[in-house]
Amino acid sequence: MKMWLLVSHLVIISFTTCLSEFTWYRRYGHGVSEEDKGFGPIFEEQPINTIYPEESPEGKVSLNCRARASPFPVYKWRMNNGDIDLTSDRYSMVGGNLVINNPDKQKDAGIYYCLASNNYGMVRSTEATLSFGYDLSYRWLLNEFPVFITMDKRRFVSQTNGNLYIANVEASDKGNYSCFVSSPSITKSVFSKFIPLIPLPERTTKPYPADIVVQFKDIYALMGQNVTLECFALGNPVPDIRWRKVLEPMPSTAEISTSGAVLKIFNIQLEDEGTYECEAENNRGKDKHQARIYVQAFPEWVEHINDTEVDIGSDLYWPCVATGKPIPTIRWLKNGYAYHKGELRLYDVTFENAGMYQCIAENTHGAIYANAELKILALAPTFEMNPMKKKILAAKGGRVIIECKPKAAPKPKFSWSKGTEWLVNSSRILIWEDGSLEINNITRNDGGIYTCFAENNRGRANNTGTLVITDPTRIILAPINADITVGENATMQCAASFDPALDLTFIWSFNGYVIDFNKENIHYQRNFMLDSNGELLIRNAQLKHAGRYTCTAQTIVDNSSASADLVVRGPPGPPGGLRIEDIRATSVALTWSRGSDNHSPISKYTIQTKTILSDDWKDAKTDPPIIEGNMEAARAVDLIPWMEYEFRVVATNTLGIGEPSIPSNRIKTDGAAPNVAPSDVGGGGGSNRELTITWVPLSREYHYGNNFGYIVAFKPFDGEEWKKVTVTNPDTGRYVHKDETMRPSTAFQVKVKAFNNKGDGPYSLTAVINSAQDAPSEAPTEVGVKVLSSSEISVHWDHVVEKIVESYQIRYWAAHDKEAAAHRVQVTSQEYSARLENLLPDTQYFVEVRACNSAGCGPPSDMIETFTKKAPPSQPPRIISSIRSGSRYIITWDHVVALSNESTVTGYKVLYRPDGQHDGKLYSTHKHSIEVPIPRDGEYVVEVRAHSDGGDGVVSQVKISGVSTLSPSLLGLLLPALGILVYLDF
Repeated sequence: MKMWLLVSHLVIISFTTCLSEFTWYRRYGHGVSEEDKGFGPIFEEQPINTIYPEESPEGKVSLNCRARASPFPVYKWRMNNGDIDLTSDRYSMVGGNLVINNPDKQKDAGIYYCLASNNYGMVRSTEATLSFGYDLSYRWLLNEFPVFITMDKRRFVSQTNGNLYIANVEASDKGNYSCFVSSPSITKSVFSKFIPLIPLPERTTKPYPADIVVQFKDIYALMGQNVTLECFALGNPVPDIRWRKVLEPMPSTAEISTSGAVLKIFNIQLEDEGTYECEAENNRGKDKHQARIYVQAFPEWVEHINDTEVDIGSDLYWPCVATGKPIPTIRWLKNGYAYHKGELRLYDVTFENAGMYQCIAENTHGAIYANAELKILALAPTFEMNPMKKKILAAKGGRVIIECKPKAAPKPKFSWSKGTEWLVNSSRILIWEDGSLEINNITRNDGGIYTCFAENNRGRANNTGTLVITDPTRIILAPINADITVGENATMQCAASFDPALDLTFIWSFNGYVIDFNKENIHYQRNFMLDSNGELLIRNAQLKHAGRYTCTAQTIVDNSSASADLVVRGPPGPPGGLRIEDIRATSVALTWSRGSDNHSPISKYTIQTKTILSDDWKDAKTDPPIIEGNMEAARAVDLIPWMEYEFRVVATNTLGIGEPSIPSNRIKTDGAAPNVAPSDVGGGGGSNRELTITWVPLSREYHYGNNFGYIVAFKPFDGEEWKKVTVTNPDTGRYVHKDETMRPSTAFQVKVKAFNNKGDGPYSLTAVINSAQDAPSEAPTEVGVKVLSSSEISVHWDHVVEKIVESYQIRYWAAHDKEAAAHRVQVTSQEYSARLENLLPDTQYFVEVRACNSAGCGPPSDMIETFTKKAPPSQPPRIISSIRSGSRYIITWDHVVALSNESTVTGYKVLYRPDGQHDGKLYSTHKHSIEVPIPRDGEYVVEVRAHSDGGDGVVSQVKISGVSTLSPSLLGLLLPALGILVYLDF
């Protein structure tokens, strides 16, 4: 089935109004006077395709039509080629716009167009379709509103048919589903009855291959539209969906949704036409689907008609060409009625041909209109609109053209006179077909009064002008050729003679282009100090300034020019045509063509290289080592095998180093066996029965080929036979050999070499390393625990006798946890104790200690059981007063009573510190009050917290002021009134 994507098109074509000053004939009326400035209708707004949403609350629809005309136009509307009765209550007109009240699908759906007319003619608008319907959007509810299904790789809602698809039903999909349909054009939505979904357990786990159930069809789209293709598959596991355009790259504007089920092509073009494929695949199988997108195009103008005036009796070819797919046909309307098909040619036009014309280009997708007015001119010659110049200047010895262009229709015949003498064509005098008079090789005697006569069958007219002869302009000091070096200055002289009654201007051009002294004042300057002199100064000349300079001395009558060449010598230009040939492992052949030497012979060339490992260009070693300036080929040598290179060539002469050539295409040198050995071979350590060998991997530039890796060789120190293993990871620098028969701390000789697909490289220097030592066999003894608080304990032990110990590991876990979840603390072999922190209060813990080294940990010590203390009090002391007494403050607080699961209060800690600082003086007391000195300056903070075996409790604090802040008498008055400010930290 072919699917057509429809889109509304609005085409507004306006044309410049041609105002006629002359008598002409119209079909719609009699002739007009020369002062008539009227014109026929020109559309400024036309109706467009419209979809009226059914049940729309607006209750009306408007189709627009507006034209510019003089006099104002009269509007009519037609539906399906029948006149609309505008006297009916169902229709009204606002300007030229048609308003349909209470639109009815049965009565009002159809094709509409507007007619605009005045006494100059009538034009017809583009056709517009009025249809009724909705733009629908589908979503699905789960169990209740507004819980909508989220689309992902497993779930998909088709916007083509509204169906919900679930690729692989899971137990979580159980529920009641409802289809929710809404329209963006009206504020209305509906939803279906809820449908229950109960997944079957045996079906949710059974795997099955991908099966495409949502398939897109062949589709026809208009150029510029957005196209959407849907493809979704069922399957377990959930299939992956991939898109491609068969045998062609995907359009640059194509976008694939996150789930992969939707392909959107924005602003589709003709070249996007083709076959598209979606493929769904899981580990059980794959499925494919293909369909074709046909891209066609709405008509578009290549050349259209414009308002035109032609002389009566002449011929007219009015081109009107459009493109589109299918190719549009052309038809014509005149004054709103069918007139012609195809190409329009009018011969021997009369007044009957005047009117409003419309060229219509249409194909199956629509039509476009071009409107224009044709006026037929018929009038006697007149110079009122375009008189001859009263004074014409011409230089002696030169050439002059005196124009004679009266308005006339039909075209008049011309004749000329000088004074009383009639002029005829000669070797010096020529009367052109358009009436202009040309005089060559002018002399002083040619000055005088000239009259042009024009005559046609409507009448005759003449006009007069005076020819004045001036002295010619001549270059008297011409520029001369110059030869300079880059950075130097050059002067181009230029002077001229001219008629003293005229003004003289000098214009300089470079290689045919006029020099703009405002924009190019850095390098170009003019000398305005001398009269009749146009000297040019070129400052800090560059290679680009070499070329031909032309000085033109110009008056309003004539001009004279002279040229000279500037040679700028400098470093050579870039060589061209760089080619790379005969590519080997460490060398390539280069050929190039010589660039410009910029007037100084090239002395040598330099070849430069750049690899993928660096952005810097470096000089390459070459054969021959020195590349003479007359050479155009050489070889770059000592390159790195199997390396990607770019090359460029730079020329040099006595004036400097030139610009480099365009870099070559990137090439890769052939591979070769490695010739560099890995460095820093060593190793040792590791776990029991292991030999660990290490080295520094070779960087990419030393790989020299594909399939790069390492060969590791090792043997016991006194052994005879080397054991070899292959390591294929080019970036690794470590190999671990495991052997249950290997004795601990055994000396081995080891060496490493690199290899690739071209062969092996040299071995490194041989290194001596030891196999891993055994893990300790003894357990620490005399393990003890000291409980410090509700969250800390200290563990201590005696060292083992073995010397291979590198560290001690303390494992501990709460009784309500599994031993596998034990925490670990590692300390050095010199430590005899460790502190365990962040423990849970009032909790039973198990603790054990092990001796460890690089081979592992030994047996555990006897397991120790311990209990942390109860948590410290959770309630802060409530400070009840802060009173000054002499030179001290007395701070008093309520006693803190611990809860049943908290440690008993044994005393209080008081921190006396400056406000804003953390350190201060710490006091301890068993009382409920303390005396602290009055601060000498600023404010201090007094912090009070309860102390117990489980640790310190929550803090209360109070701020007290220093001596310089408040007087004692004022403090005594304020403190009782203000009360006590208490800060609680939790």
